[in-house]
Amino acid sequence: MSIDFTDKVAIVTGAGGGLGRTHALELAKRGAKVVVNDLGGAVDGTGGSSVAADKVVSEIKEAGGEAIANGSSVSDETGVANLVKQTMDAYGRIDILINNAGILRDKSFKKMEIDDFRVVIDVHLMGSVICTKAVWPIMSEQQYGRIVMTTSPSGLFGNFGQTNYGAAKLGLVGFMNTLKIEGQKNNIRTNAIAPVAATRMTENLMPAQMLERLGPELVSAGVVYLCSEDAPNGVVLQAMGGRFSVAAVVENKGVDLGADCSVEAVAENWEKISDLTGARPRSR
Repeated sequence: MSIDFTDKVAIVTGAGGGLGRTHALELAKRGAKVVVNDLGGAVDGTGGSSVAADKVVSEIKEAGGEAIANGSSVSDETGVANLVKQTMDAYGRIDILINNAGILRDKSFKKMEIDDFRVVIDVHLMGSVICTKAVWPIMSEQQYGRIVMTTSPSGLFGNFGQTNYGAAKLGLVGFMNTLKIEGQKNNIRTNAIAPVAATRMTENLMPAQMLERLGPELVSAGVVYLCSEDAPNGVVLQAMGGRFSVAAVVENKGVDLGADCSVEAVAENWEKISDLTGARPRSR
């Protein structure tokens, strides 16, 4: 089976390097017209330059693909409106949105400033909301859309120094869980990728020997599948070094305490209440 994106149009945010770049290259290689969005700022979100996005567009064109660059910030509604207008003016439709743009402001919660929390939420969570909101009417009208959120193991399981990042990343899972329901009738499928890869955002977080085995292109295989016609809907796909798995929120059968529902009854039954044997995802 060969997955092809001929005549499909994709927007990839934060595509000037790392994961976004490899997502964009793989989509273009398979026939998609790609809009390479990147603000071109530093890892902490400061600054900006069009050089990175332009370079990826050049790579795609040199390989025989079709692409344009865009330098809008995903957290700026006017900039995102311009991104969507530029895409529609150039290609007339939007089939795929990969919400990949992100920044880091890592500190322990005790030392973290509220502004460090707010700006990470603005880029990761609100940036994905703003971009998704902008393409949603287009995808609804054309009765087709594939959206990928970029969550993280830090959001799913926690990581020291990343309360802001983790909150934003798990928020994206909650966002996805409702979009999968609302988009179903219009053939819009929304999924999330939880990647671990060697990028400039992780180069100082893991040893070099480990980073060598974690090429971002090994994640892109999963992301591009989530953009395909046969993509699932509402799945969190974990990807690391060519290994893929699905993460899910599960619930157990629980214990019905009835009229004995007191603090003491909860304490006395805690072992049964918290027993995850046979726990399963809730189906709708």
